[in-house]
Amino acid sequence: MRGAVYVNGTIAPADRAVVPVYDHGFVYGEGVYETLRTYNKVPFLYDRHIRRLRQSAQHLDLAVPFDDRTLLEWIRETMNAAGEMREAYIRILLTRGVGELTYDIKATPTSSLVIIVKPNEEPAARIFTDGIKICLVDILRNHPGSVNPIIKSNNLLNNALAMQAAYRRGGEEALMCNYRGELSECSQSNFFLVRGGVALTPKSEAGLLEGITRAFMFEVGREVGVEVRDETLFPKDLDSADEAFITSTTREMSPVTRIDDRVIGTGKPAAITKRLLDGYQRKAQELTRAVGSRV
Repeated sequence: MRGAVYVNGTIAPADRAVVPVYDHGFVYGEGVYETLRTYNKVPFLYDRHIRRLRQSAQHLDLAVPFDDRTLLEWIRETMNAAGEMREAYIRILLTRGVGELTYDIKATPTSSLVIIVKPNEEPAARIFTDGIKICLVDILRNHPGSVNPIIKSNNLLNNALAMQAAYRRGGEEALMCNYRGELSECSQSNFFLVRGGVALTPKSEAGLLEGITRAFMFEVGREVGVEVRDETLFPKDLDSADEAFITSTTREMSPVTRIDDRVIGTGKPAAITKRLLDGYQRKAQELTRAVGSRV
């Protein structure tokens, strides 16, 4: 294991970091998380990620006992302990904390904070030249009335089962529908298809996690002259897609050229996807250089 891990004030090498087994994040999956990456050694869109972390915690009635500036200082300390790296992957986990084995939140008055930092693994070059295959799986996205996908929860069983189904069919990501049969999101990313020059992504009402990168693509689209909008989409809409791509913090934008046995467009990453990807990468560099110059 590479990198360093902060656990409740103690920073240790990744292979020596420990969390008590009575932590409710471990025994019950009670907790929330955020994943960030750096550009120019600066955590990208930090404010937006931490705002979502707080919103997720609020849904669980989970205390967030630190301010954004203090958390950023702890992240930087953990990055320094992780050693030299080109860019960093950062995962922040906030759990209910340690207590007796009960669902009563009074048993865990102090939440636990874990920060994982390791070298960021850039997507393979072939992803941008050839695209990837994803699979439309039978696993449905959680119903908002059960575990609402708007909560970025440590409990990722729904996502894991979907992704494992995709792996078995040779896919690199799993596309899920909601209980109404609408396209929702992927197991680790948000989904976009391009039709008639417009990039379309499922609406939030489809029961999905509102990705930070997904929202950022609306801004990128305005800058590069590509209309990006949300729309109610169904599996049948895949047949009319000229292009497709997925977005996430670590993937940036991955062109999708196959969905199961369906070839998307020409079978190669195409113009709209490339324009948005170039715009995304350029804007990420600009924003982090601007932040870095003020640090």
